[in-house]
Amino acid sequence: MTAERVNGGRDPERTRGRILAAATAEFARHGLGGARVDRIAARAGANKRMLYYYFHDKENLFLAALEERYAHIRDAERALDLEHLDPREALRKLVEFTWTYYLEHPEFLTFLNSENLHKGRHVRRSKRVREMNSPLIETLRGILRRGEREGVFRRNVDSVQLYISIAGEGYFYLSNRFTLSRIFGRDLMSPRALRQRSRHMTEMILNALRY
Repeated sequence: MTAERVNGGRDPERTRGRILAAATAEFARHGLGGARVDRIAARAGANKRMLYYYFHDKENLFLAALEERYAHIRDAERALDLEHLDPREALRKLVEFTWTYYLEHPEFLTFLNSENLHKGRHVRRSKRVREMNSPLIETLRGILRRGEREGVFRRNVDSVQLYISIAGEGYFYLSNRFTLSRIFGRDLMSPRALRQRSRHMTEMILNALRY
């Protein structure tokens, strides 16, 4: 059976895109375990047969949605044009971007949480995700080397470790915002608290690299 017959003559790429968008919303709300194929199909205006034709099963659909989320943040990072900025400004921009992205795209954090609950089994079989991450690490390595040459960054900083620190600073804060707010008696999601967190992360990362 061809894609055209499954779709009743409609554009197969458009149908696939609708299913993927519906799946992204479903996984973002319920995670992999709680997501339901019936709800995805209904949201996409499709039927389950079409979903299985394009993605075979829920696991592959989750992987496709996860890859699209990674592609989205990587594309946005490339648009920052960090290679042509002063090293300290480039790093400041990356830290601020990562924090803002997490705030504006909470579904990305939900996907990360779900994938970690499943011990990274989908990412492990995704060559696409690995390939998307490599240019970012190379860009960050170049920023560090330029900072070394200009005497503003200390030497031999591991670019992977640095990126994990940048991502982790925002990820932990947001993933644990409810418990941390209760424990410390603060509204960690107030506009003032979010601005404070952004300044704190940026200053801490830059000071850690100071020559």
